[in-house]
Amino acid sequence: MVSAFRHIVHAGRNSLAGLRHLLATERAARIDVVASALAFAWLLVLGRGIGEFVILGVLFCILMCVEALNTAIERIVDRTSPEISEFGRVTKDMGSTAVFFILCAAGVFLLAVSADSAGWIAL
Repeated sequence: MVSAFRHIVHAGRNSLAGLRHLLATERAARIDVVASALAFAWLLVLGRGIGEFVILGVLFCILMCVEALNTAIERIVDRTSPEISEFGRVTKDMGSTAVFFILCAAGVFLLAVSADSAGWIAL
């Protein structure tokens, strides 16, 4: 039981180190954090319920996950294929596409919540 606890603590430290590195080195991740904070503030302004905050929180976690994986993919490509290549370009583009789609999902969610608050649709 003690070794399992140590493993969890060690994994947590590694995760926090990865998050620190992501935020320190990736402008896109920092922009994501600021945009997410603004989105949470927007939900407050709209007076939305806890459910919408939970959904936005989950979307934020998924966004940061995809952003971290995209950064990892970019680092691997830079290391294994440092020259400019079709492989590197396509691989990095696919990672960027993954980030784009989760951003689209978050945007659609915020638009739907905003439209519901304005009385244009009913969620």
